Amino acid sequence: MTASSSRSAEKAAALYDQRYAERYRAHDDTLTDSGPYLGFVSWLQRVCAQFKGPIDALELGCGTGRYFSALPNVRYLVGLDASADMLAMARTPYRAAAITAEKITLVHGDLFTQPLDDTAFDLVYSIGVLAEHAPFNRDVAARVLRLLKPGGRFAFSTVHPESPSIRKTMARRIGRIAATIPGPFKRLLRERLLSGGMYADEARIDEVLKPSFEIESIERFISEAHLHCLCVARKA
Repeated sequence: MTASSSRSAEKAAALYDQRYAERYRAHDDTLTDSGPYLGFVSWLQRVCAQFKGPIDALELGCGTGRYFSALPNVRYLVGLDASADMLAMARTPYRAAAITAEKITLVHGDLFTQPLDDTAFDLVYSIGVLAEHAPFNRDVAARVLRLLKPGGRFAFSTVHPESPSIRKTMARRIGRIAATIPGPFKRLLRERLLSGGMYADEARIDEVLKPSFEIESIERFISEAHLHCLCVARKA
């Protein structure tokens, strides 16, 4: 586990306390007609439809279980989150009656320290966590790779570095221009624009995942908060 990953897990556990978790769960109940939420749901349903039979799935940063009901054809679902208070809300998730998973296990922990069986999952997915609250990097990709069965899929969202939600400081404006100019500082400037993996565009996703994953799709998606990349990648 990298130091940055450890700090992200600790920060999430501190941020998503009981009061925050209760507000977050209350917001879930307002999502019935939310275009961005329904967009994420539709995307997850398309991902699940690519599998021929019932699957075992792991959600990284499941929070209150907001997306549990979006998954068709799931035999076993594990929801992993660093916040015990968010997981407490996930025991009574949004649209609980619509959940079709045969079994759900909620796990308090993080991707790197929580014991999880290798090649245990057909699908590992994450929305609103990687390259947003936790860095998206090769350590994450390697850990997910070990968890996936042969041919399994990794589906996740990132915050794109061009998202309108990111404050366009003068330093970022200059850095964006300078990063397009060939030279010894191009890579360094690009890394700073990506904030150590806290943002990720199509090129960064490709760089992190290949050659261990075959990228099946990358699309841009606008939520109520950010411009995202939605990626589906298959274990090579």
